[in-house]
Amino acid sequence: MPNATSAEIDTMRDLIDRALAEVDDGGKAGIAAAVMRGDAILSRGLNQVHLHHDPTRHAEIVAISAATRALSDPDLSGCTLLTTLQPCEMCLAAMRFAGISRVIYAAGRPDVVEDKYFAFPGLRIEDFDRADHKAFTAIGGVCADRITHVYANAAD
Repeated sequence: MPNATSAEIDTMRDLIDRALAEVDDGGKAGIAAAVMRGDAILSRGLNQVHLHHDPTRHAEIVAISAATRALSDPDLSGCTLLTTLQPCEMCLAAMRFAGISRVIYAAGRPDVVEDKYFAFPGLRIEDFDRADHKAFTAIGGVCADRITHVYANAAD
């Protein structure tokens, strides 16, 4: 199994710090994401679902959108998506539509992350890998010990 680079691990630590800063007393779980090309961070994003009353504004979507705007190009081939929570089905699809074939995440399923974060909890990331017609790499558990408790204990 491939590993995350030291720059990716540093970025994940920063994302986890940002996500933890977003957690509020009402049970809202902070989620943060970034898009990297090599060791360069192209964009970062925080979950904006409640901010914009838009169920599609997941942190991963926000980061992907910001990266495509920064590059003035919808093609993010060669980039890596990093996120504090294993991407849901919508975010995995957006990642692949953007040409991203590598994802690194901290907390994931089926470890301890609640099913409520997924529209189709019966699907696993391995199912997406098998269904993908191109190379797909998913690296999970990176710095998970720092954030998993947030997603495991979040209020409904």
